[in-house]
Parts: sequence; C-alpha cells; structure tokens
Amino acid sequence: MTDTMNWAQAIVLGALQGLTEFLPISSSGHLRIASEVMFGGDAGASFTAVTQLGTEAAVLLFFAKDIGRIIAAWFRGLFDADQRDLDYRMGWYVIFATIPIVVLGVLLKDEIRTVARNLWITATVLILFSGVFWLAERYATQRRGLEQLTLRDGLIMGLAQCLALVPGVSRSGSTASAGLFLGLDRAASFRFSFLIAIPAVLGSGLYSLKDAFAPEEGVMAASGPQILVATFIAFVLGYISIAWLLKFVSHHSMNWFGGYRVLLGATVLALLGAGVISAT
Repeated sequence: MTDTMNWAQAIVLGALQGLTEFLPISSSGHLRIASEVMFGGDAGASFTAVTQLGTEAAVLLFFAKDIGRIIAAWFRGLFDADQRDLDYRMGWYVIFATIPIVVLGVLLKDEIRTVARNLWITATVLILFSGVFWLAERYATQRRGLEQLTLRDGLIMGLAQCLALVPGVSRSGSTASAGLFLGLDRAASFRFSFLIAIPAVLGSGLYSLKDAFAPEEGVMAASGPQILVATFIAFVLGYISIAWLLKFVSHHSMNWFGGYRVLLGATVLALLGAGVISAT
C-alpha cells in the first residue's frame, strides 16, 4: 500500500535535503531516517533524487563563474591545443569522474531503491564511514591545491562517489575523503566534490522525475506541488549550507561530522534493535 505524503512531510524533507546535501553526513541517509522516525514510512529514492535538483541548482548558482569558465575553456581547448589550460583539463576530469556513478547507477537501479535503503545498512555505514573520515584526516598531507589536480585524482574521486549510492555514506564525504588520501587539501577536495556531483545528481534527478509521481509500493507518494516546494526549499537552504561548509572545512576537520555520524548511527541501531522503527 502506498501512503500519500502531506505538506508537513514535504516541507520537512525538503529542508532536510537542503541542510544535509553538502555536509558529509549523507542527505539520503537523513531523509531515509527522518521519513521512518517522524512519519513511519519511506519518501523513496525518487523523491530524494528529485529534491536534489534543488540543491544542485544551488551549486550551479554558487559556482556559476567557475562552471562557466570551465565549460568555455573546455570548448576552446577542443579546437585549439594552445588553449588547453587547467580549466580545460578540469572539464575532462569532471566528465571522466562522472562515468563510474552513471554506469553503476543504471546497473544497480533496483538495488538502490530497495536493498540499499534498509536502515540497518544506513545506520551501519554512517558509523563505519566515520572511521574513513578519521583515517583521511589522520594521514592527509594536504600538500596540493585544486590547480594540481590530475586525471588520476579525478578518476579515483569519481569511483569514491559511487559509494554515495548507498544512503548513509555521503557523496561529499566519500569524495572529499578520497581527495585527502590523494594529498589534496580539504578545500580543494570539497570543491571538486561539488563539481563532479553536478552531472551525476542532475542526471539522477531528471531520470527519477517520472518515478517520483508514480512511486513503487510502500513508498510515500508526493504531489507535483509538494515536490516543487520541497525542491525550492532544498535550493535555498542548500545555497546557504555550501557557503557555510566551505568556510568551515578551511579551518576544521571532518572529524566533527564523524562524531555526529556515530551518534546518529548508534541511535538508529538502538531504535531498530528495540523494534521502535522498521528497517524497511
């Protein structure tokens, strides 16, 4: 049986999407947990993917100059070898970094919408990836900036982005951790993380648009106006969270987020173990 989402649920989930999308705490994991704990259901992977269009619109606006410069340089470099500067190479890095998640996203579509949304998995990876954050910060040299990014860096961070297909991992957390392991500084790791998320999230959101209006069995069904409002809220709060995060990571490690993830994951495991909430 499919439940109908009400306006309070749509607003809360849209706000949660905007606040958590760019923080390394997993927006999809938070939406999955909040849906179950607060509303006794699942908003579904399609609703999450579509509301992410709002947060990606925030990225497009926030990095509009950078994106425009990279696109222009990429096209110039295609026809003039003398114009192949860092921005040209960055365009290719983003393209190649996007390929792995596109392939896996299509191949594992059914698993992403079913098995991967089990709250036992979400809570467990919330905790486990806190360890990854700690290791990344512990062994990070942070000796390289964005201008020293290579194709190898882009490919590895692109592969790390695939882990975000599982709610609880965090797209920015997995890619930024990979960047730190590669010797990039924290600011560069997060900036490139935002850039490679753009094509992946926009593609996922548009691909899932039709499914959001006809969700699978057991998923809350949202109306068109509810999805639109939730996406707009995600856009506004997402823009604010980008600005805050970039300032925060310039002076603080990801371990702050890791501690929060452990607390949240442990709480969810306790609620599941006590039978207070359902895992599916």
